[in-house]
Amino acid sequence: MKKIAQFQKVSSEQFYKDWVDSFYNEDKNSHAEDDNSIREEVMAIYERIKLPKRATVGSAGYDFFSPLTFTLHPGEMIKIPTGIRVRIDEGWVLKCYPRSGLGFKYRIQLNNTVGIIDSDYYYSDNEGHIFCKITNDSRENKSVTIEEGTAFIQGIFVEYGITVDDETENVRNGGLGSTSK
Repeated sequence: MKKIAQFQKVSSEQFYKDWVDSFYNEDKNSHAEDDNSIREEVMAIYERIKLPKRATVGSAGYDFFSPLTFTLHPGEMIKIPTGIRVRIDEGWVLKCYPRSGLGFKYRIQLNNTVGIIDSDYYYSDNEGHIFCKITNDSRENKSVTIEEGTAFIQGIFVEYGITVDDETENVRNGGLGSTSK
């Protein structure tokens, strides 16, 4: 097997910024960034983050572990900063999907259907912080609870090619959606 990537945590400051942005908006706490108890809580979550790993030697997917416990009722969604970034060799991409069992049992869906993590995302302004936005799309009225530390999405590395007449020279300078700006 080719070894083409390495998972890392984003910096604690990037994680704190993204966590506060995701879970502490103006309506909930207008001084969230100044609140020491929130900083301590977020830093404790950061310290418990586990890097993605494969469950078995035959597994294609690297399991991402939830940094928090949450429940999604049918139709609800959540945006989760994973605290993870990945350095990937050029010519490879990380494709992210819900864990198979969650999709099958609860119809958990990634809001962008498949998360695509390009090799140059690692160098973006947000340190290449991988987010996961998922929805419980249950049509059987099933709620799902994901416990902190439980594998909830998986990423698979895939090699790709480019066309013989490709002349792209643009360089990424941002996070999600930045290549279309």
